[in-house]
Amino acid sequence: MKLIRFGEVGQEKPGVLLEDGTRVDASAMGSEYDEDFFGNGGLIELKTWLQKSGSSSPRVAPSVRLGPPISRPTKIVCIGLNYRDHAAETTALVGPNDGLVIPKNSTKTDWEVELAVVIKKRTLYVSKEDALDYVAGFALHNDYSERSFQKDRGGQWVKGKSADTFAPLGPFLATLDEIPDFGDRRMWLKVNGELRQNSSTANMIFDVATLVSYISEFMTLLPGDVISTGTPAGVGMGMNPPQYLKVGDVVELGIDGLGESRQQVTQYK
Repeated sequence: MKLIRFGEVGQEKPGVLLEDGTRVDASAMGSEYDEDFFGNGGLIELKTWLQKSGSSSPRVAPSVRLGPPISRPTKIVCIGLNYRDHAAETTALVGPNDGLVIPKNSTKTDWEVELAVVIKKRTLYVSKEDALDYVAGFALHNDYSERSFQKDRGGQWVKGKSADTFAPLGPFLATLDEIPDFGDRRMWLKVNGELRQNSSTANMIFDVATLVSYISEFMTLLPGDVISTGTPAGVGMGMNPPQYLKVGDVVELGIDGLGESRQQVTQYK
């Protein structure tokens, strides 16, 4: 299944994206795509509901805004330097096509196309062999970073990851069965139509199962939590000279099987 959430900011409703591109309103099922949903068999319930009632449920127009495909995860864990090419050059959840707002005093806002993993059930001390049993599915994520906040001002990197609008997710969450070959998917990102990142999830140093297992040694991952698995080469910081986003820029990105997203850059007011 492909899970979506649609509607105005803060008023999103759950839905499902069908194979033919039709958007189905799933709010009659009575559950948000949140911690309770993923942790209490919501995916099974949704699949049953879709088979029984999907054909008669209201359709959602293509013009309606898509929000992030999950609701308020307790945390977004971002993995650094997990692609061989990016390692060599070396939040703020919103919808996939919402605008990017450059924060106040920012000088180095950067882009990062990433594969996001959504957790299905409480995860602690999980082996690599069992890790995928704890994964609900995957989504496209642009893990924006403010490099001057992140690198030039000391302390934790979280300062450069947490600005409003810095975590556009979606357009949908694809369940694990939708993309069984998630370990070899093309991923790309363009800025103003120019290709900046062009790689594959096959270039990960540590695969999804390894990451889920490793993180679970240090913290409990809850249903609906997000792990963003790192970005390949081509970020602005790695260019010579470095290039960063400015007002009016348009960022487009995608991962095969997980759709595409687009953000236009504006300035904080």
